[in-house]
Amino acid sequence: MIPAPCAERVSPATRFINRSGSLLFCALVLTGCASRPVSAPLPEAMPPADALTAVVEGWYDEMLALNPLTATFVGDRRYDDQLGAFPGEDHEAAMRALNGRYLDAALALDRDRLAPRDQLTLETFLRDRRLDLEAERFPRRTMPISQQGGVPLLLPQLGFGLQPLETIDDYDRWLRRLAHFPAWVDAAIDAMRAGIALGVTQPRVTMERVVPQLDALIVAEPGDSLFFAPVAAMPADFPEAERARLRAAAEKLIVEHLNPAYARLREFVANEYLPAARDTVAWSALPDGEAWYRWLIAVNTTTSMSAEEVHRLGLADVARIRGEMEDVAREVGFEGDLAAFFRHAQDEPGFYFDEPEALIAGYADIRRRVEEALPRLFKDLPQADFEVRPVESYRARSAAGASYRAASPDGSRPGVFYVNTYNLKAQPRFGMETLFLHEAMPGHHFQGSVQRELTDLPRFRRFGGEVAYGEGWALYAESLGRELGLFTEPMQYYGRLSDEMLRAMRLVVDTGLHAFGWSRERAIQYMTDNSSMAESDIVAEVERYIAGPGQALGYKIGDLRIQTMRRRAEAALGEHFDIREFHAQLLRDGSLPLDVLDDKVDRWIESVGGVRPQPSRDRRSR
Repeated sequence: MIPAPCAERVSPATRFINRSGSLLFCALVLTGCASRPVSAPLPEAMPPADALTAVVEGWYDEMLALNPLTATFVGDRRYDDQLGAFPGEDHEAAMRALNGRYLDAALALDRDRLAPRDQLTLETFLRDRRLDLEAERFPRRTMPISQQGGVPLLLPQLGFGLQPLETIDDYDRWLRRLAHFPAWVDAAIDAMRAGIALGVTQPRVTMERVVPQLDALIVAEPGDSLFFAPVAAMPADFPEAERARLRAAAEKLIVEHLNPAYARLREFVANEYLPAARDTVAWSALPDGEAWYRWLIAVNTTTSMSAEEVHRLGLADVARIRGEMEDVAREVGFEGDLAAFFRHAQDEPGFYFDEPEALIAGYADIRRRVEEALPRLFKDLPQADFEVRPVESYRARSAAGASYRAASPDGSRPGVFYVNTYNLKAQPRFGMETLFLHEAMPGHHFQGSVQRELTDLPRFRRFGGEVAYGEGWALYAESLGRELGLFTEPMQYYGRLSDEMLRAMRLVVDTGLHAFGWSRERAIQYMTDNSSMAESDIVAEVERYIAGPGQALGYKIGDLRIQTMRRRAEAALGEHFDIREFHAQLLRDGSLPLDVLDDKVDRWIESVGGVRPQPSRDRRSR
C-alpha cells in the first residue's frame, strides 16, 4: 500500500526514535499534506522519480503522524498539543506495519530507471527500513528512560526552545501536551515492569543516576518549576487576562499533574526498578543480547564490522595517538612519561577557567577565526546561525561535555552549541578549538545546516541522519584545524589529539563492555590510563556507553572512512584534486550510509578524470 495524497491525518501516537533508540532532534518546515495508507499499487504510468517521491514522502508523513514530538522538532506544528511517546506494543506494531508496507513499495521500484541522486535515496531508504524491521526482535520499548535521556528529561526542554512559544495558542497547546505526561508515566512504568519480567533492564549502576534527575524536577512551589519558567517569560504583549489564565493553568498543571507524575516515576525507579535492575553492564548479558549488540554496531557504523574488528581497530588507533601525544609533550619541553603529562594537563591551573561565563565567552574569538577561514575549504556555507549556551543545571551532572541542537529551518530559532559547565576541570582551554570545530563549524552546525538547506532532497534525507556520517563528519572536521589556521600552539593540538583519543577509546571501551566482559571499573581505568580527561567526564562517558551501546562507535568509524575517501581522491586526482569540491561532494547529498557515500565519491573521482578505485577491504558495509 502507498499513501494517497492530501488524505486526513490519522492517529495520535508516540515519539519517533532512531534505530539505536535515541530521540531524534532535527528540524524542518513540513510541506505538503497529510496522508493515509491505501491498498492501490503505484500507477504503472507514474514516472520513476515521482513513484519514488510518493513512497519516501508518504512514509515520512505517516511516521510524523505516529510521532508527534518528532513532528514538533522538525517544524510540523499540527501535533504540538500531543505527547504520544507511550512505550508499548501498540506503537511498536504501528511502526512495524508502516515500515513493512513501505519497504514492499520501495522494493517494487526499478532502481535502474532512476537518476543517480534518486538511486541514493532508494538505497538509503531500503537500508533504513530493513534495519527498522530487524529491530522488532528486540524489546526496546521496555527501557524507555536512562540517565542519558527519555521523555522525562526532554519534557522540560520543550519550553526552552524545542517547541515554539510565541502566541497564546502556542502556550495552550504546550500546556495540553504537558498534561499527557501522567499517562506517559503510567505506560512507561508498565513497560519497565514488563522488562523486569523478561530480564531486560538497564544496569542498576546507571539507573541510580536517574533518581536525582527526577528529584530535581519535583518542586514544592510551582513558581520554582522549570515548567513555570516559560510562562513567567511570556511575551509582554499578551493581554493581562490571558497572562493570568496561563499562569493559573501552569500552576495547576504542575501541582496536580506534573509533580505527582514525576514523584510516581521516581518512587517506581527507586523502590521497584532499581532493586530488580541487573548487576551486569554488558548488552550481551541481556536475552538475545549478542544479536542486539551486533544490530547496534551495524546501525551506528553503517558497516558489517564485528565487535572484534572494531575493538582491534580501536586498540591500534589508541597506540598511534599516544605516540603523537608523546611528541607534543617533548615539543613543550615536558620531562616525564605520558602518564605524568596527563596529570600535568589535568592539574595546571592555567589550562582551566575559573568562571563558567569566561568559558562560554572564550568561544567568540575561535568563532571569528574559523568563520574567516572557512571559504578556503568550502564552497557551500550554511545560512543558519547558532549560539553557545551552558547545559541546563538540572541535567548537567549526567550530560556529555558538549552537544549541538539544530536550528529551526525558518530561522526563528538558532542552533545551539551546548557546553557543560558543571565541572570546569572537564573543559580545558586546550580543548576549545577542537570542540568548536566538532560541535559548531565546520562540524555539526555547519554540516547539519547545509543538509537541512538542501530543499530538493526528500525529507527523510534532509532531516534524518546516520550516526557514522554525522559524527564521522564532525570528527573529520576536527582534523581540518590546521588547514583553518588553528592548532598553532602545541597544547591546542594536544587538545585535538585528546578529543581524537576519546573517540578511539570508545571503540575499545564500548566493545569491551558489551562484547568482551569488561567491567565498568576496567573501562574507567582504561580511559584514565590513556587520557587527561577529568574523572567526572570519564565516568559520565563510560556510563553513557553502558546505557546506550553502539552509538559511540560511529564517530571514529565514520571519520576513518572519510579520511580514506580523501586519501583515495588525492591519490587518484593528483594536481586536479580540489578540496573545496571534495567537501561539496561529501555535503551536497546530506547524510548517507558509508558504503553509499564511498560509491558516490568514486563516481565523482571517475567523472573528473581519475581512475575509479577498486573496492577495498575497508569497505565493510555491504
